[in-house]
Amino acid sequence: MTIHKINDYLGIPVLTLLLLSLLGVPRVVLHDLSMVEEGSWINSILVFAPIIIWILFIVLKKVEKPFLSLLLIGFFYGIFLAIVHQILWTTALDTPIQFGGNLSDLPQSAVNIIARTFAFFSSVTTGIVIGAITGAAGSLVNVIKKGFKSA
Repeated sequence: MTIHKINDYLGIPVLTLLLLSLLGVPRVVLHDLSMVEEGSWINSILVFAPIIIWILFIVLKKVEKPFLSLLLIGFFYGIFLAIVHQILWTTALDTPIQFGGNLSDLPQSAVNIIARTFAFFSSVTTGIVIGAITGAAGSLVNVIKKGFKSA
């Protein structure tokens, strides 16, 4: 399937979805650099503003496949989240990761590979879950909008 067919199927260019997902990156960078405190109002804005913008954009543009489009935004966000975490790994973590139990004797290089791999896939999974939740919200908004128009 070509990118043009995907764009036509979604009703919105994939590049637009990719660019929308970048709205979530500043929070990730600022968090990993410890420049924003969790629970602060600025952190809340950085967390929720991109999500609200994603949903509003998709709904207002009347995208044909809102759930899938928002799911893709979440997936792309998860990829960017994973990349930023990998780049800022040593900055965000003060001390090297140590495993316990049966894995406590692993060489540090193996620990790093395992931890980074799990962190990468955890970030992508987080993005997908956010995409699914926003996709459900966007689809619900569309259903409600259609209900008001037909009433």
